[in-house]
Amino acid sequence: MVAPAVPELTEELLNESIEARTETLAALRELGPPDLVQLIKQAPRNPGKQIGVYHHVTGVDASSSASWQLGSDSVVQVPNNVSNHLTAGLLKYFHTTGRFASGINLFEKLRSKNVEVSSLLAKVLLMGNEEVQAVRVLHDSIKQSPMDYVMLDTQAEFLKKKALNPNTPELKQERLKMALGCADRSTVAAPSEFGTWARLAEVYVSMEDWENALTTLNSCPMFTYQDKDAPMMPEPKEIFLPTLPETRLDEIDSEPESKYGEQIHPSLLSLRAAQYRGTFKQAYSILTEMTAKIGWDQLLKIRSNVFVMEEEYRSESKPAPGPQGDAEKRSASTDVLRGSPGPPINGDDHTDDGKSATGESTAPTLVAENGVTDSGAEESVEKPSHTVTPEEVKGGNEDAEATEEQLSRFNNKRLCERWLDSLFMVLYEDLRIYTIWRTEMAQYRAQSLHYKKSAEEWEILGSLAERLHHQAEAVEAFRACLSIRFSPKALSGILADFEKDKNTRETVASVIRLVTWQYRWYSEFSPELLLTIRTLIEDEGAVKVRSIIQATTVLEEEVVM
Repeated sequence: MVAPAVPELTEELLNESIEARTETLAALRELGPPDLVQLIKQAPRNPGKQIGVYHHVTGVDASSSASWQLGSDSVVQVPNNVSNHLTAGLLKYFHTTGRFASGINLFEKLRSKNVEVSSLLAKVLLMGNEEVQAVRVLHDSIKQSPMDYVMLDTQAEFLKKKALNPNTPELKQERLKMALGCADRSTVAAPSEFGTWARLAEVYVSMEDWENALTTLNSCPMFTYQDKDAPMMPEPKEIFLPTLPETRLDEIDSEPESKYGEQIHPSLLSLRAAQYRGTFKQAYSILTEMTAKIGWDQLLKIRSNVFVMEEEYRSESKPAPGPQGDAEKRSASTDVLRGSPGPPINGDDHTDDGKSATGESTAPTLVAENGVTDSGAEESVEKPSHTVTPEEVKGGNEDAEATEEQLSRFNNKRLCERWLDSLFMVLYEDLRIYTIWRTEMAQYRAQSLHYKKSAEEWEILGSLAERLHHQAEAVEAFRACLSIRFSPKALSGILADFEKDKNTRETVASVIRLVTWQYRWYSEFSPELLLTIRTLIEDEGAVKVRSIIQATTVLEEEVVM
């Protein structure tokens, strides 16, 4: 029997894939999962015996009515004409292929009918380094639609990027102040959108206005991440994935088997930040950027300056001794929420250092192969104390009496949202594990000992360092992972390092391996890899890149373009 050239999943019961798909139709949110292709096989000599097989194919049917219900990215609350999956896909397409002239031509035509499209036109112009024209488009369009939050956000993003490499410090501050005005105005135009508040927080981080950055981050509207619609199918009887000749590489073929038996420490599996998606992932990235710039201790100090801490709230909420007279009954919640002025910048006017009464953690501890850990490394990262959340205040005793002097210090403080308080605890665990890892490695190197971890553990540690904005340490961990076995995640992690160092041969070799892996395991097409090749061709020339690919040998398998 000739083996099929496409993947085949054999049904346990005839037509069960069709029935499962029909049952899930009502629960689909957007375009739904990839299209289902089901076939019924029947032997010529035994017509009564039928076997059902199926597979999925990707692609969008433009004739379907679902094309006008595209939804939006996970950080967009309400889709509109310029913020949806279709426009995001178009922008990514123009960015990946470099066909900016086609994008400009398309959006110029649409702009004549709808001024909202000006933000998309400006973004494509900026991609093509047409900055002057992009600024003109935004300037003219803002006059017509002054409260278009997407255009305001586009302006803020552009100005923030222009402030990264200014000629003078004064020019940097001037650009950041302009970006601040645009970002602040966009939050007024779209107060329910996460992106506008996140942009404002990013601008404050660039201005090194840490207290306002933290306060703004606390104001971000968060919502549950909605993943793409995925096929929900019963367990198949058999799975057949044909192996094409051009995808046969020993390191890739052996990757799934080599994962079995790898030991992973429980503390690495319990890092919750790795599971963040959507708004929570972006908010966590802003928080880790602040930590990378000012340090964990300073961030805790600023946190205690900005938010009402649990210990002080409890102590200040207790009735003060002595006669109270006819003083009005008040509570911490009414003082904090009654419209007090904003906090001073950067925590310079406060003395509370945010120290926690208990700095120990009950979580599992990362240990090296010898089973010994350094308690000093674990204690070097202070465990954050809890803040007071709005839910706790609402559920507390609102009739507690306190003196004016006791509550006056709350006037410049805010209540921390529960999700942000949780993010601090998650960040603490990330920092604790990272610090233990780096301390252990330093100790092993000082003793000229080899620091051993499994490939999966190195991959997790690389992702951890990447989340905390320690790129050099992330690359080190990813390289250690690749020295044990092939890992697409680790290779993707060091690819950017190759590009940064202009290491053309290593970049090409990495792209070849990643494309082969995706092709071998029927993964989705990666626009990032196409962008990498396009950038290489622009920098080095098509002839040189083609010659490198043709001359590249990967594990005795010659890959020819």
